[in-house]
Amino acid sequence: MTHATHRVTNQAPPLEGHDVAEDPALLDGLRRGGAGWAEPELRELGVLAGTAHVADLARLANSHPPVLRTHDRYGHRVDEVEFHPAWHELMTTAVGHGLHAAPWRDDRPGAHVARAAKFYVWSQAEAGHGCPISMTCAAVPALRKSPELAARFEPLLAAREYDFGLRAPEGKRGLLAGMSMTEKQGGSDVRSNTTTAVRAGEHHLLTGHKWFTSAPMSDLFLTLARTERGLSCFLLPRVLPDGTRNAIFLQRLKDKLGNRSNASAELEYDGAVGWLVGEEGRGVRTIIEMVNSTRLDCVLGTAAGMRFGLTQATHHAAHRSAFGRHLLDQPAMRNVLADLAVESEAATTVALWLAANRGRLGLAVTKYWVCKRGPAHAAEALECLGGNGYIEDSGMPRLFRESPLMSIWEGSGNVAALDALRVLAREPEAVAAFFAELDAARGGDRRLDAAVAALRDELADAEDLEVRARGLVERMALALQGALLVRFGHPAVADAFCASRLSGQGGLAFGTLPRGVDFAAIVERGRPKS
Repeated sequence: MTHATHRVTNQAPPLEGHDVAEDPALLDGLRRGGAGWAEPELRELGVLAGTAHVADLARLANSHPPVLRTHDRYGHRVDEVEFHPAWHELMTTAVGHGLHAAPWRDDRPGAHVARAAKFYVWSQAEAGHGCPISMTCAAVPALRKSPELAARFEPLLAAREYDFGLRAPEGKRGLLAGMSMTEKQGGSDVRSNTTTAVRAGEHHLLTGHKWFTSAPMSDLFLTLARTERGLSCFLLPRVLPDGTRNAIFLQRLKDKLGNRSNASAELEYDGAVGWLVGEEGRGVRTIIEMVNSTRLDCVLGTAAGMRFGLTQATHHAAHRSAFGRHLLDQPAMRNVLADLAVESEAATTVALWLAANRGRLGLAVTKYWVCKRGPAHAAEALECLGGNGYIEDSGMPRLFRESPLMSIWEGSGNVAALDALRVLAREPEAVAAFFAELDAARGGDRRLDAAVAALRDELADAEDLEVRARGLVERMALALQGALLVRFGHPAVADAFCASRLSGQGGLAFGTLPRGVDFAAIVERGRPKS
């Protein structure tokens, strides 16, 4: 007699075969940003992102992280990073769909919004390879500070061909760019960097140690080094035009909490050739163009993680039963899922708005707040799956490990908050533009109006601003999200956001939305669609 002890029941089926781009907040933002023309390609990418094959690529790329080979068998330096084939397939798709620098060469209205939407969708498939994609996109505005270098390399950075391997840049079909700013003695305080650059004819020779270098397998790097005139920005190729290796030596790859499919490295410059980008002695001002672009991708990446966690949680709850009902039909769980959905839609809406508008103050406050919310959102979404969510096969632990990165990358919480204070103090036109967005929603919701009025009063108090920085920036970010949702969002989502985030009717944990919220409408918007 056989026993059915291993018959599987009451488990959610695999979440595959759905269109990741079927996301109301995303599609609304795409069309509002003048990029409706990109919807067919976005849908194509969304269908691909929802396949079992791509889910397996993500698993493989993270189960087999990159490996550094410093020397060949004979003792020669090679400084190569080896990746699993799954990584290369993910990169090929990302580059082929123009998620990197392609929008800089596209004069259609909404090109950057289209790119942001695609980055958001494809990041839900696998987040780690978004790093070199983001760096490459961000390199172009900084490189344009030196038109000759931009004319030389921008077409290759924007090319939709992934051409991996160490060869002279101008002999490749497409290029990737990385960034190398922080040093072990300074971290975010890049003005304390000690790497030096000495002029040698038409280029400089750089010597120093970099503590974190994003995407060390890239073809080009933007980096900071000190000349006689001060901190300056340079472009370094991994391989020189004559085919010889530049004097850039990889010391080790970082053993990171998450983002494990992607390589991050410590490296040494030992007389490495670099070309000056922008004005000598104004390196921070030059490279900040790159930083601002990657900060937008931090917001997009966090919003993508929230959407991924939400779809996993709602899918599980729709199929898992407990105490005689599906989890989705149980009031306490519906409150949690609706709250997660509100947070996700608020993040997606502001991220697409930033892609279209790129306001510096809005970017600083949003980078601080949305990225801070990522880990809490990931933890709650994981918990919706119970013990199943704690198992690697679910993909939720990978999401959770990835979630703190976006708040750390390109300036951790205090850096982002203090940047917002600097904009408030020095750029009155940016402040005026920020409040113009809030004022555009005036009269749409009394709770939002009250929050904006209180925010104006708080900004009028200039005492102890640094002590109050985080709280002030948090309230600015919430007011911006609320204004955008009131103007453009689903009424049920806007109502729930204003009730819970602006008027204090919600609690500190997810799942504390007040009575009267339209839970059903909100949760339905968060469920994956085939």
